[in-house]
Amino acid sequence: MKIGIIGATGHVGQAITKEAISRGNEVTAIVRNAEKAKGIFGDKAAIIAKDAMDLTREDFSGFDVLVNAFASAKAYEHVDFAARLISYFRGDKTTRLIFVIGASILQNPDGSTLLAQTMKQIANEPWIAGMVQQDREYDFLQLVDDVDWTVITPSTDFTDGPKTGYKVGGIKIIQSAVGKEEVSVANFADAVLDESEQPKHIRSEFSVVDA
Repeated sequence: MKIGIIGATGHVGQAITKEAISRGNEVTAIVRNAEKAKGIFGDKAAIIAKDAMDLTREDFSGFDVLVNAFASAKAYEHVDFAARLISYFRGDKTTRLIFVIGASILQNPDGSTLLAQTMKQIANEPWIAGMVQQDREYDFLQLVDDVDWTVITPSTDFTDGPKTGYKVGGIKIIQSAVGKEEVSVANFADAVLDESEQPKHIRSEFSVVDA
């Protein structure tokens, strides 16, 4: 499988890229800093070094799967970049798009979202803008019916740690067997690659928690 990871040198992007490499895929790290990517992945991944907003349709030619683990200090670029990716693949039946989105879109048992809960508690924190824009990104993707997209979220926090197994949920917050709402980046990467190889959530969302 030919797979590209946008944001491959980020915390989650690194784990996804390393998992993709370990499975024998033809991997391309799509990053801002080529030297950083080379230092992390060596010769095990091809590298495209561009700012995400400068990437063209030609840069994405030939991929079976594109994973969008892009993060930006400019919160609005999450929606802008998602819209750009979708525009490149309208009607395309050969490339699947997988979007890594934060847990802010997930729902509490009463149906309220984590974003709404956070807004009530600490609405003035500047980092909340990223949560708001990822929520809007998910809203936008749900309107798209001519691209094979999937949204994957953690439920609800990322941790560091080895690959130990995971379980899958939906839009509701889920817990591990020991009652925790967290997933290691290694387990999350495992879920991303499983979904890439055996798609089960076309044009839908799923969440991942440690088993």
